[in-house]
Amino acid sequence: MKKYLTVLRRIVLVILGLSAIADMHTIHAETIHYVQSSTPTIFVHGWGSSSRAEEKMVNAARSAGVTKTVVKANVDRKGNVTFSRQLPAKAVNPIVEVNLEDNKLAGYGKHGDYVAGYHHGGTYVKDVIVALQRQYSCSTVNLVGHSMGNLEIINYVKDNYDNNKLPQISHLVALAGHYNGLVGQPQAEQVRLSSGGKPDWMDPTYQELLSLRKTFPRETKVLNIYGDLGDGSHSDGDVPVNSAKALKYLLAGRAKSYREVEITGKDAQHSKLHNNSQVNHELINFLWTTERH
Repeated sequence: MKKYLTVLRRIVLVILGLSAIADMHTIHAETIHYVQSSTPTIFVHGWGSSSRAEEKMVNAARSAGVTKTVVKANVDRKGNVTFSRQLPAKAVNPIVEVNLEDNKLAGYGKHGDYVAGYHHGGTYVKDVIVALQRQYSCSTVNLVGHSMGNLEIINYVKDNYDNNKLPQISHLVALAGHYNGLVGQPQAEQVRLSSGGKPDWMDPTYQELLSLRKTFPRETKVLNIYGDLGDGSHSDGDVPVNSAKALKYLLAGRAKSYREVEITGKDAQHSKLHNNSQVNHELINFLWTTERH
């Protein structure tokens, strides 16, 4: 019996050893390589929020080894930009966390003039990019928005598509973008999309963006991430799924590439999406892995 147990233990140890070796090979095979680029990635937060909403996504990228350079860009109501520190000239994959003082688009949202408000928000994005150009030479940028930040980014793109003095947009990540209305708007909640993504009802803020079908930069890759709680609302609690997916009709025919990712379950809630590990994984792979470039 003892001899039998000894043999059995040896067999188990051999199996465990082989498993460990296989695991090491798997880890080695899955080693991720990141681009070594000077292109800065700019994160823009949502309504009533701040750069704190960007930190978990940014920290995930830093922890993964994407970059060692993170700076904060504070933007006051007049568009003046103050950076927390100077970007090193040889920074690799630097990240800029935008912090807007005017985080509720005061004077616009109060009166329901969101078309003008989002255009105004777009000027803040431009202010950051122009200020960044003054201290850090960059010919391309990546843009990442959450919630209202998406509307500010896309209006920046719309309003400056023909400005050759501004850097090209290499990658654009849209997270929980309410391009065609919000939960609480009956039309936005009931809208249907064609196979090409065209909505059968268009919010005024969406109509304002239709020219992007002819002007969106062809060199830009787009990743559109949205949430579905799976509770029958077909939304992330704030943004209807089809409002976020309506971005496809605006950009898919022009963008260098366009991809959608749906996050589901309780962690797909609107404000939880920027703290979501799956979102972090998708974002890091899209922006910085060599396989995607």
